[in-house]
Parts: sequence; C-alpha cells; structure tokens
Amino acid sequence: MNKFFLVAVFAVAACFALRSDGGTWTSNPTPAPLAAAPIAGQRTDAAFENAYVNRLSNLQLHGEGQVIKLLPDDNEGSRHQRFIVKLDSGRTLLIAHNIDLASRIDTLRTGDTVAFHGEYEWTRKGGVMHWTHRDPLGRHEGGWIKHRGKTYQ
Repeated sequence: MNKFFLVAVFAVAACFALRSDGGTWTSNPTPAPLAAAPIAGQRTDAAFENAYVNRLSNLQLHGEGQVIKLLPDDNEGSRHQRFIVKLDSGRTLLIAHNIDLASRIDTLRTGDTVAFHGEYEWTRKGGVMHWTHRDPLGRHEGGWIKHRGKTYQ
C-alpha cells in the first residue's frame, strides 16, 4: 500500500512539474483563439493584439505603424536595422530588418509611417517583427517594409 501511495504522489508531482502553464488546472479549459488571418486591405491591429495577448509566435503578419524610436543597429551575427513602431491600437512593436539580406532604409526618421510584412515573435514588450526580407534559399515566406513609396526586401 505504501509503495502504491508513493508512486501516486510521484506521478501527480511529475504532472505538475511538466505542465507548461505553471500547473494551473481548470475544469473546462478554453482553447486560445486562433490568430486572425490578415485579409488584404483589412487593418491588422487585431491580429497583432491577438498574437500578443495569446503569446503567439511564428506568425506571418502585416501591418502599418508610426516610427516612434530609432535604435542602434544590431551588429552581432546577421546585422539588423532596428526601430520601434506604434500601431493604431497603441501597442508597440520592434522591427528587426536584416540589412545583410535587404537594403537599409537610410531615409527612415522618427514620425514616419511604415507598412511591413514579416514574421511576428511574441515578447513581453509587444513583439518583434523580423523576416522583413526575401529568403535567399526560398524556404521561408518573404517579407518587406514599405517606406515613402519604396519597398525594401
């Protein structure tokens, strides 16, 4: 009987330890809503909000925002031009534009509006948009940034 009790206690403890949600149990778990699929011409702030709230990543999204801060380039590994945009919803998003694979946006200034398409990755600060360029190997959906009538990809 004692061996059975110890095995049961160990099994319950292992279940709690392996749960990715911190061990919270509910009687009727509600699945997270699916990421909204952007539709041509549709404002996509809802898709970004859904991705942020539900901590989703690896989503191909597009949107538009106002540049609120230019950051120094990230020169470790592949070089990235970095800047923060504010969406109409008020949410902010870091854009990490690979300048080893795409042209740098030299005319970019705070206050400018940019449109973008790429892969969204969740972060506590709002998320990161990367893959804003073509994939030279053709294995990943290409992205882009549009600024002042020019497309950078």
